Amino acid sequence: MYSLIRHGRRLVELQKWRHLPFLVQKASPLSNSFSSATVARSSSRVGRKGNNFTVSYLVDSLGLPKKLAESISRKVSFEDKGNPESVLNLLRSHGFTDSQISSIVTDYPQLLIADAEKSLGPKLQFLQSRGASSSELTEIVSSVPGILGKRGHKTISVYYDFIKDTLLHDKSSKYEKSCHSFPQGNLENKIRNVTVLRELGMPHKLLFPLLISCDVPVFGKEKFEESLKKVVDMGFDPTSAKFLEALRVVQRLSDKTIEEKVNAYERLGFDVGNVWAVFKRWPNFLTHSEKKILSTIETFLGLGFTRDEFSMLVKRFPQGIGLSAETVKKKTEFLVKKMNWPIKALVSNPAILGYSMEKRTVPRGNVIKALISKGLIGSELPSISHVFICTNQVFLNRYVKKHEDKQLVTELMAIYRAS
Repeated sequence: MYSLIRHGRRLVELQKWRHLPFLVQKASPLSNSFSSATVARSSSRVGRKGNNFTVSYLVDSLGLPKKLAESISRKVSFEDKGNPESVLNLLRSHGFTDSQISSIVTDYPQLLIADAEKSLGPKLQFLQSRGASSSELTEIVSSVPGILGKRGHKTISVYYDFIKDTLLHDKSSKYEKSCHSFPQGNLENKIRNVTVLRELGMPHKLLFPLLISCDVPVFGKEKFEESLKKVVDMGFDPTSAKFLEALRVVQRLSDKTIEEKVNAYERLGFDVGNVWAVFKRWPNFLTHSEKKILSTIETFLGLGFTRDEFSMLVKRFPQGIGLSAETVKKKTEFLVKKMNWPIKALVSNPAILGYSMEKRTVPRGNVIKALISKGLIGSELPSISHVFICTNQVFLNRYVKKHEDKQLVTELMAIYRAS
């Protein structure tokens, strides 16, 4: 681990956080205790009928885009509107706007299958009984809807107070740290650690999900402090998502394990500096086993890549190390063998390997083949980056819709859509 850290560069603006033990000690005025509970999840085994109804309901009732509704339907599913309708009516009765409700459902769709009368209603009433104004209630629940998945008034109260203080912190320059009596045990560590991350400048969009989740980075005490020091020393920006990714990796893996992974990459031709550079771009780079790493390089070499080309590809697109052998083979064979782009084109633009085969690679490739067969773009393939590294609209404008022959445009669109 330390051979990796030596190549890290501290950010100048993070120097003030060098004494992290002080931060941890300062942020832990904890005394009371309470237990946490897991949020009930819907079964992943849902019927097509339920999925279809869920999508239609979300689109019609909340105006959500169909793709978003489809994504939500994979997490929750229902076959009638009774329960979700009662949930939406309850939220509206407490002053939540349609925009806030859409945000809540997007972030925490499990709420739609909760019991509005026996579970959600009493929780909202309890928060109001503690003096929460309508605007405070809607803002806090919209920011962290998962708070309504917690059990017990004491639990909800602690989360609510912490979130409220955090929001006020950003709105008032006169804010002073509140000395709540936070619960002991796992929650003691959790809230203390989240407080430290807040002090480092982590934004709400990253901070609040950690607060109500069971994610590894915010648990523990000594391990958290040790891991946080290392990530800060590596130069990761605490306002970025990569900071959390790095913290997860460092906290889950021992120094010995990380050292072994670094050594594995070194045996493949990477020096420690290269490993560090890739890790900074994609922290999950170090989560793959040595077996997976060796298997991936064997796949690339078997497809005609040299070791140097593989090394360059991974440096430019570290996610490539995690692709399955089947995915790499299918995409490479289509692009290199069927389309005749050279391997070096993939090495220069490796992100193309991460695109959807069905939605992007094959449809666009087939359009280019049709244009070449008709002699409309010459005998040579266009730049692979011009074909794939652009939005669908740009691609269609560039290679399909620009033609004056309407019949040709119709034919090309049919090829694009049928692929």
